[in-house]
Amino acid sequence: MSIKTFLFLFSLVLVGGAVQVAAQVRPTPTPAPARPTATPLPTPGRPATPQTQTPPTDAPVPQSRIALIDTVMFADEKKGIFRYVDAVKSIQPQFEGPSRELANLQSRINAIVEDIRKLRALAQPDSRAIQAKQEEGTRLQQDWNMKKQRFDEDYSKRYQEVTGPISEQIGKAMDQFARDRGITMTLDFSKLLPALLTALPAVDVTDVFIADFNRKNPRTGAPLRP
Repeated sequence: MSIKTFLFLFSLVLVGGAVQVAAQVRPTPTPAPARPTATPLPTPGRPATPQTQTPPTDAPVPQSRIALIDTVMFADEKKGIFRYVDAVKSIQPQFEGPSRELANLQSRINAIVEDIRKLRALAQPDSRAIQAKQEEGTRLQQDWNMKKQRFDEDYSKRYQEVTGPISEQIGKAMDQFARDRGITMTLDFSKLLPALLTALPAVDVTDVFIADFNRKNPRTGAPLRP
């Protein structure tokens, strides 16, 4: 099982309202009101004058060197950071059972959706049979939702436990990588892609950084099989 396959989120698709489920909408958090700026008190006997700050005109402008690193590539099984790939793969066997259980529940729900479609296509649809299928599908979906939530929580906790140390190590390595090469700012290419219009190939240092990290931090054991 590959990393991308294992992390794939199961999608629940219900056709034509066959299984009725109440949607849960999370309210958008209300932003905190902006804190007002304090107004200085006037000196007695002297009118208040607006306080302005004039920026220094002789401030030196530091030279900048910006680099891009695509953090998505860290998880690539062939070209990524091997220690990170191995850490993620080590989690997979612990969650194969719950993953199969969720997949089986999804298959049963899909089968109920198909049964309801066929019942509704009859010349004289059996409303009681349709209702019974809908109720069964609703129960299965509630079970799926509960198990999926538990799965996500357990996996997220275990993921942080296993990958936390290597992620911290990668962060420190990126800092050192930038210092050694005079890079003043490193941006995550994967998060900037929609807004990035142009970039010279030399600016993307993803492969160079991954190769440098893997050389300094080789695998501690044999590569794990997917």
